[in-house]
Amino acid sequence: MRASLIQIAVDEGESAESRRRRAAALVREQAGADLVVLPELWTTGAFAFEEFGRADEPLEGPTHEAMAKAASDAGVWLHAGSIPERAPDGTLYNTSLVFEPSGDLAAVYRKIHRFGFDKGEAVLMGAGKEPVTVSLPDTTLGLATCYDLRFPELFRALVDAGARMLVIPAGWPERRRGHWTLLARARAVENQAFVLACGTAGTHAGVPQAGHSIVVDPWGEVLAEAGHDEQVLTVDLDPEKVAATREQFPALKDRVLGLEPPRR
Repeated sequence: MRASLIQIAVDEGESAESRRRRAAALVREQAGADLVVLPELWTTGAFAFEEFGRADEPLEGPTHEAMAKAASDAGVWLHAGSIPERAPDGTLYNTSLVFEPSGDLAAVYRKIHRFGFDKGEAVLMGAGKEPVTVSLPDTTLGLATCYDLRFPELFRALVDAGARMLVIPAGWPERRRGHWTLLARARAVENQAFVLACGTAGTHAGVPQAGHSIVVDPWGEVLAEAGHDEQVLTVDLDPEKVAATREQFPALKDRVLGLEPPRR
């Protein structure tokens, strides 16, 4: 299967509506791919905290509309990154949307681990509760978002739910880029799964972004890595490599902790 990660630049000088049009055009250019991925909070910028409450939208808002149409036009599965979703009860969430090639909404994931250490996203947004997987014709995606990457227990839960490809949109800062690549490879190795981690280029609220979107195979080998600027990273993957890796080196079968409730 062919996957394309769109490492879009997010800068303050461009409106959210302009960026939606540009992102939709980039998605349409990936016709022929099987899966296309956008980054986290690309309409606002992941560090533009003051914009979250002004640029929020309902689940079926303008980003949903634009991305559903782009997925349908291109005939691709589209992980449309995440949006600042305002739920009917008023709670704000960092919410990922996944669309089928028909343009129908296939899955919604609300980010579980909120970044900010008692400020920013951590206080402005509610937390998701449930891990989410999506079944594609050739594989099963496990969904996570940015800061989630630091919490391996989420990825174990996704693997237990059948995930073979872990998709992680992010707005990761340049100053911690070393952690980005290290953790992406670690999640791939320990879960014997593909990792597709799509970041942003540009600057969010004065915070330079890491870029360096990355695709890692189940052995931890980097198959493709972007640079710092806006670009589309495209790679051909063999979904059968996950089963082969798990058979050749059956480490997941040797798990002991976390499989049963602790004895009292």
